[in-house]
Amino acid sequence: MGGELKYEIAQNAYIKLVLHALKHKTAAVNGVLAGRLVTSTDGSHTVQVSDAVPLFHSQIALLPSLEIALIQIEEYYGAQDMGIVGYFHANERFDDAELSSVAKNIGDHIYRNFSQAAVLLLDNQKLKSLPKGKDRSPVMQLYTKDASKNWKVAGSDGSSQLTIKEPSANVVLLDYIASEKWQDIVDFDDHLDDISKDWLNPELFK
Repeated sequence: MGGELKYEIAQNAYIKLVLHALKHKTAAVNGVLAGRLVTSTDGSHTVQVSDAVPLFHSQIALLPSLEIALIQIEEYYGAQDMGIVGYFHANERFDDAELSSVAKNIGDHIYRNFSQAAVLLLDNQKLKSLPKGKDRSPVMQLYTKDASKNWKVAGSDGSSQLTIKEPSANVVLLDYIASEKWQDIVDFDDHLDDISKDWLNPELFK
């Protein structure tokens, strides 16, 4: 693919993922990114992440549950001309900044269907320092596949970058954190326990 590849995440998708991690601070959590690849007239390509689905906070590597979730998510977003374009992961330990084998394996699964797939890893240190500064960049590390098909942190060499579509997203996020909005997040684990709980979180931002 020619041209530069960028990644852009919508504010609501971004906030949903962070709130999910905050709700389950002592557990590893994950989610998937929904969106599409857009090509500009100048030949540049952007993976636009329009929404995100919080998946699990327990047994995150359990394949049957993951497969059920991915099928339902693909069906829902496929009807809106979107697909699964990436994966989100937050490690169990605050000081763990490494991409786990579980994250890599699920990322690989998504990559097989979408070769521009991204893996986003929550940066706990950046999230912790958010109230102290005016940083507008995402509290996540972007991983993409390198030429050797390994997951590598992007952006260090000026390559693929992750931006938030709305510049004030971190200000909004801090407001939601202050009001403990994370308590309202429903993930696929919650849905499997009680199917009346909607994993799309339609009321979250109302």
